[in-house]
Amino acid sequence: MHKLGRGSRDKVQQFMAITGASEKVALQALKASDWHLEGSFDYFYSQPQISVTNSRHLEDLYSRYKECDADMIMVEGTSQLCNDLLVDPQDVVMLVISWHMKAATMCEFTRQEFIDGLQSIGVDSIEKLREKLPSLRAEIKDDNKFREIYNFAFAWAREKVILESKLFVPIFSIVIVFIGTSAFQPVLSMKLTYNIPLILQGQKSLPLETAIGMWRLLFAERHWPLIDHWCQFLQVRHNKAISRDTWSQLLEFVKTIDPQLSNYDEEGAWPYLIDEFVEYLTENGCVQRNK
Repeated sequence: MHKLGRGSRDKVQQFMAITGASEKVALQALKASDWHLEGSFDYFYSQPQISVTNSRHLEDLYSRYKECDADMIMVEGTSQLCNDLLVDPQDVVMLVISWHMKAATMCEFTRQEFIDGLQSIGVDSIEKLREKLPSLRAEIKDDNKFREIYNFAFAWAREKVILESKLFVPIFSIVIVFIGTSAFQPVLSMKLTYNIPLILQGQKSLPLETAIGMWRLLFAERHWPLIDHWCQFLQVRHNKAISRDTWSQLLEFVKTIDPQLSNYDEEGAWPYLIDEFVEYLTENGCVQRNK
């Protein structure tokens, strides 16, 4: 908001004070009404998805789950959130909620992710969110939303990478040495070395067991008949991390190739891992292909 002019900032503050909405919603309403304050109220109250949330309630809710010594909801807070929602942490609905929040990391939410996510869902209390669970869980059955959730899940499930980097900091210390009666002399220059932990966003690939767990979670609602064979094949033949390309191409395989592989083209541009999977299915009699 610091980039806005004074008049626009004043309107944002007035809008937030009168409606109890967040800064993000205030900006959205004012921009939609060409920065006319009265028009922004009309826009705000005509949008039920926006108007049902209260920024103070959202802040209170965030404070309930965030860490005591950090401005972040971590594993413990996420576990408590699941308890309050009466859902298992491994329920697919928690993935859907995380997708709405655009969470960067599994079991973690920043203030912005948490509050903006609940606003997008249209709730500002645990009770309201609990009432939304059936419709949120049903989103996994929508083809377009499933694709978005599926692609989101790869980055979301990646592990953080923590490295130690040696940082060399030159420290110029002046040591005062009295030499006879003549002068003071600077004599020392040194470097100190610090081990600095660098937290990267995540690995480029998914550990195999993590990928298998995510696939089982995602396809449980989609009922892909080959999911068990796929997971067994990976453990027996692959036993390596899963790349984003493999992750993305599997969804295309599931959506376009029937479970009996009758429309599978061996000359198609599938990743080698999927070609090997088809061979594995055929060799083990899991499917009967008509050649």
